[in-house]
Amino acid sequence: MSNLYAIFKDLLPKTPLLVGVVVSTQVGGCTIQLPTGGFIFARGNASQGSSVFVRDNVIEGAAPALSVEIIDV
Repeated sequence: MSNLYAIFKDLLPKTPLLVGVVVSTQVGGCTIQLPTGGFIFARGNASQGSSVFVRDNVIEGAAPALSVEIIDV
């Protein structure tokens, strides 16, 4: 018999990889603006104005500085 908890856990959505721009830096992390206009605080180091990848409120690394266009459907 397979593990029912593992099957159920696989049904849940995985944590998304977000991209944003660092708007300010503090001790222990950075405030990041997402393309949707929202702000999050993420642990890690990055320079102000740089684009970063964020997952689970942790900066994973630098992101390319590309323009993003949000299209409402």
